[in-house]
This record gives sequence, C-alpha cells and structure tokens, in this order.
Amino acid sequence: MTRTNSLKLRALGAASVLALALSGTAHAQDMLKIGVPTAMSGTYADLGNQAKRAVEFAIAEANARGGVAGHKVEAKILDTEAKPDLARKQSERLALEGYKVLTGVIASGEALAIAPMLDRWDALYVATVTKSDKITGDSCVRRAFRVNHQDAQDAAVVNPWLAGRKEQKWAIIGMDGAWGRGSGAGFKEAATANGKSVVAELYPPLGATDYAAYIQQIKASGAEGLWVALAGRDAVSFATQARQFGLLDSVFTAGVSFVTDNTVQAMGETAKGIHGIINYSATLDTPENKSFVAAWAKHYNGDQPSNFEGETYLGMQVIFQAVEKAKSVKPIDIARAMSGGSFDTILGRVAFRPEDNQLILPNYFGHVAETDGKLRPVVTMSFPAEQATPAPSGACKLQKL
Repeated sequence: MTRTNSLKLRALGAASVLALALSGTAHAQDMLKIGVPTAMSGTYADLGNQAKRAVEFAIAEANARGGVAGHKVEAKILDTEAKPDLARKQSERLALEGYKVLTGVIASGEALAIAPMLDRWDALYVATVTKSDKITGDSCVRRAFRVNHQDAQDAAVVNPWLAGRKEQKWAIIGMDGAWGRGSGAGFKEAATANGKSVVAELYPPLGATDYAAYIQQIKASGAEGLWVALAGRDAVSFATQARQFGLLDSVFTAGVSFVTDNTVQAMGETAKGIHGIINYSATLDTPENKSFVAAWAKHYNGDQPSNFEGETYLGMQVIFQAVEKAKSVKPIDIARAMSGGSFDTILGRVAFRPEDNQLILPNYFGHVAETDGKLRPVVTMSFPAEQATPAPSGACKLQKL
C-alpha cells in the first residue's frame, strides 16, 4: 500500500468516526418536548397548576436519570383559561414551536377542540384529566390517547355503590359542558338501573358564583340524594353555599371531581362526610405508588400528590415508556408505541384498548374523613380494571396509524 493510499484510508476512517460522533450528538440533542396547554387562570387554575407540578416533577426525575432513551426532556406551559378556542390556539402555537407531545388539558371541551387538529399539527395528545366519553368515543382520533378515567368508567363504579344506598330520589348538578353533562347522564343511567329516580337536573355555567337559585331548586325537588359534577373553584363555591343554605345537612351528597385533595383542602370542614369517586389517591397501597409518593414528598417539601397530580404523572410515565419503545420522539412513532401497548405505572401494569385509545384502569370510591389529623378523601371501595372499565361503545372508528 502506498503512503498516499494509507493517508486516504486514515482520512476516511477519521471522517467515519466523526460522522458517528456527530450522529450520536444529534440524537442526544434531539429533545423530547412536552407542550402543556392548561388552565393557569380562571375557574380551573388550581387544576392547571396541579397538572403543571406533575409534568415538572416527572421531567425533573427523567432528566436526573439522563433523560428518556437518551433524550433530554423539557416542557413549555401556556395558559388556556379552560376555553376551547384558546386551548386550540395555544396548542397550535406549542406544536409549531416543536412541543408536539401535548398533555395537561383540563376541560373536556378543550380536548375536543384540539383533537381534530393533531394530524395537521403532526402532534400527539395524551389526556390526563379530561373525562368526556366523546374523547374516546364518537370524537376519537388516532393521535389522541386517554390515561385517566372516562365518564363511563366512573359510571361503572357508581352502579354498585348506588345499589347500597337507601336514597330513592336524586338530584344532579353539573358543570354545563361535555364533562358535567356526561357525568350527569352516566349517573342518571345508573340510578335508573337501580330503581331510583332523578327529580332534578341542573347545569350551571362554568365559573358561576351564585348557586342560590340552584340550591333552592334542589331543596324544592324533594331529592334525598345529590350527585355533583363540579370541580375547582366551582366545586368550592357550590359546597360553601350549599352548607350555608343547609343543603348538605339535609341531602346526602356525593360526586365526581368534587372531593379531590385540593378541593377538600379548600372546603375545609364543609367537605367532611361527602362521598365520591376517587380516581387516584396518595394512600393507594401499591409499591409503585408508595415510591412515587415518597419521591414527590421529598421534591415538594412533604406534600402528597393530589388526584390530578397522580393522574398527570401517570400520563408522563406512559409517554416516557412509549418513547423508549419507539426509540423516537416523533409524535407518530410515540402514538404507534402507545396503541394497544402495556405500561408500568403507579396503578400497576395497565394497557390501552386499541379500539379507542382508552387506558383500562382500576377505580375507587370513598368519602372525606379525617386521617392523621387532616381531612382527605379516603378509599372505601376498590374495583379492578376489568370491572371498572365497560366495553368500548363502538362509537370510535380509529384510522390506522
């Protein structure tokens, strides 16, 4: 071999090594960007802040371990005020800036506004709070997945709980939107199946401040029980006024998203004794959840994760594992890894239904009681995933990924 040829081979070898090094560097710098269009102001601001805390905690954990499959993770959070039109605009802005994995949306109406745009944005949406059946029902899209409980899953556990209640006449009050009306419809179906009647259905607008007229209608209806589908500031305002008018003393009260950790904290003694669905609790006795709660408390100065914080963290667990399976941060690749996939979470190993992209989950029922000197939701009934998740409605017709 001539000296010239030898030098050429060495140069080619050096170029190959440099190319490989640059390729590895490019991969390492290819960030996983999480977009969080959530309510940071308005009625659901507290819920949005809970989603934000969970996303930030999960990212801090992941980056401390060197990232997800070699990718550093970062998030950008934009305020939607829980308004569908603004949620769509903020989500598009995030996607255009490269934050194409979207999560943390609070109101179901927002999710329904975002979902049809995901293909156009080349984005992915993972629901962690929104409950409307339509998201994984007749409005489903191939790039939208839900890791929290839909209304149908909550209704599935209301049925056996309601069977043990003596109250025959029930009233419903829920937020006037996809979630509130969906929850009301699910409760009414369960009540009818158990031979009970619904004597009043009321749907005040999001952000209502005066519930006096609604409370009077409930009292006048002769209802013995009341089902509440209100969250955030709405839940606190209604509960406070209901207690002042004596409604909570005369009518047995239960609900969904009505007795979450932060809401109970804001209500104080008003919340004591109220029953409700508990989708997640820091007290759940699984090794994975105990580890999460301990790490959360260390990170957040002794705090315990709330209902929505636990559910949003679970969503981040699923996103990270899907990235690892896909070996990619491209939304379409992540979506393919999620579809029909199984994931290890704080609720154990759970799987997506390929028919509608709904995660199959266990569910819980309980009431607000004092434990360790603090009022909090306490689980009294547990339902395995198979019992808590009804079969797909058939309304979802997903296109192939």
